[in-house]
Amino acid sequence: MDRRDFLKDTAGTLAALTALSPLLEAGPPARPDLAVVRGTSPERIVRAAVDALGGIRRFIAKGDVVVVKPNIGWDRRPEQAATTNPEVVATLVKLCFEAGARKVKVFDRTCNDPRRCYVQSGIEAAARAAGAEVSFVDERRFREVQIPRGVAIKAWPFYIDLLEADKVISAPIAKHHGLCRLTLCHKNWMGVMGENRGRIHQRLDDTLVDISTVIKPTFTVLDAVRILTNHGPQGGDPADVKRLDTVIAGTDQVAIDAYGTTLFGLTGADIGYVREAARRGLGVMDLGRLSIRKFEV
Repeated sequence: MDRRDFLKDTAGTLAALTALSPLLEAGPPARPDLAVVRGTSPERIVRAAVDALGGIRRFIAKGDVVVVKPNIGWDRRPEQAATTNPEVVATLVKLCFEAGARKVKVFDRTCNDPRRCYVQSGIEAAARAAGAEVSFVDERRFREVQIPRGVAIKAWPFYIDLLEADKVISAPIAKHHGLCRLTLCHKNWMGVMGENRGRIHQRLDDTLVDISTVIKPTFTVLDAVRILTNHGPQGGDPADVKRLDTVIAGTDQVAIDAYGTTLFGLTGADIGYVREAARRGLGVMDLGRLSIRKFEV
């Protein structure tokens, strides 16, 4: 190469670097606080939502024992929107194994007969097919946990399998609830509580927030493939079910719940436990302060 060609090539390289410099300085795109993904395939929207948050390997490491905690509480079919969509659960299980998880456990302390709930919901079959260890909750396997920041409760027994897991993924369904208006992320933890859970209903909002001061998921995927708009938490009437084909994913339960309320024409401030969790500094309720990525796949 002669001197003229060398200078010409050098000038071209410098021009290219100059054009790229703003991109290099900016770095990779910032991860959103929430990923809201819509599409007709539950598996595709779950995968896309987790990818938008940075990918499953951001959360799950090789050798992890992971709990995927859905809502299996009721003897209802997926079409009745009282329990988490089984494809959402199965996809989360698959993702964990793809990231190298050693074991994935799926369970819930149901309200109706667990044998019927696990089958009718479709979750047992779907999760097992994806490789999960699916089991009924053993009433002997609870351990009392102190809740130093508790307002309504200062201690409560929680399921050992959840407490000892390396990672926990919360997978609740968004639906109406006759007592607290909506059941979203925070209320999902009632499925790992021991003893008589009916005792907490007198101060339900405070208690749900108390629990969330000690039980914090690695990340959460809120299932809104179908939502139950009335007569929750059991439902049963197809007229109360609305198909949205959506999931909302993130690491801030308060933010996810605040967004989840909008699916029902409400705001986070309309729901007592969301409002209280934000007041105690457990997350961000103001959607205007959040980076929210919405897209379809």
